[in-house]
Amino acid sequence: MDEQDSRASGRAVLSLDIGGTKLAVGVVTSDGAVHGLVVEPTRRWDGPDTVIRRLFDLGHRAVAVAGLGRPIDAVGISCGGPLDSATGVLISPPHLPGWIDVPLGELTRQEFGVPAYLENDATAAALGEHRFGAARGLSTMIYLTISTGVGGGAVIDGRLHRGAAGNGGELGHLMVRPGGRTCSCGRRGCLEAYVSGTNIAERAAERLRDGATSSLRAADAHTADAAPLTAADVAAAARAGDGFAREIWAETTDVLGQAVTDLVNVFEPELVVLGGGVTRAGAMLLDPVAEAVARDAMPPAAKAARVVLAGLGDVVCVVGAGVVALDALEDEHA
Repeated sequence: MDEQDSRASGRAVLSLDIGGTKLAVGVVTSDGAVHGLVVEPTRRWDGPDTVIRRLFDLGHRAVAVAGLGRPIDAVGISCGGPLDSATGVLISPPHLPGWIDVPLGELTRQEFGVPAYLENDATAAALGEHRFGAARGLSTMIYLTISTGVGGGAVIDGRLHRGAAGNGGELGHLMVRPGGRTCSCGRRGCLEAYVSGTNIAERAAERLRDGATSSLRAADAHTADAAPLTAADVAAAARAGDGFAREIWAETTDVLGQAVTDLVNVFEPELVVLGGGVTRAGAMLLDPVAEAVARDAMPPAAKAARVVLAGLGDVVCVVGAGVVALDALEDEHA
């Protein structure tokens, strides 16, 4: 065990990750391992009270399934912002409509009887990847999560960047197409409005409704039992050779490649890590983005930076929230 891992030796924390699509909960130990992982759909339309009750029930189940034979020391929570990590309040996350000024930290402390720490999900994921994932041991790295929305985080000179108010790293709201598609944040033309899983599917559905020809049309049919179109559907059709899906996918990777190139020029990181559900497309997403960076980033940044997929996979935010709690406990007892 190296010095970083030993900072919170012997501790175990509950990690709660609140996404727009799914809730993921597990117990994280000081080696970065996840125990008792449980995942369920968020069903965000149920509203904060119902979703939080379900989240807490999942937390109790995860502790029981983990079977560590000891109580948890704290709870780490990852969720999209804006939020106030100091007070544990969710201010108004766009991916959770109606969640306004929710005191999630205090509610969690009351439920589990231990300290609770709230962090932006992508910021937590960046910390998790830096501590236990693809960027372990590196000095400077950028993390982008491409899922229901798009978030980001950065470790600069070995330190997590949080910003003056704790919400720094909103890389999903870089302006990539001024005056373009409306983003969940209210602006037009943000990165999220083009490359998030939600918006990949929406762009495809819009063009299908306008008459585009594709094997995806059946998935977008307006019938009672039709499954909604997803980014995974678009990726699968593109992989199978569907020309329309390939156009949507090429636009996605082009916009993402430009944005990552800009980030490489600004931060000159050693590594850019891509995570989130859309990255399950694998090389079909990663390769064109990496090629764009190699081709367009300014030297010597282009030569120094590598673009990779998250080493922690689908549990990156769970691990990240755990690291946030473990570090907070260690800092309080230092």
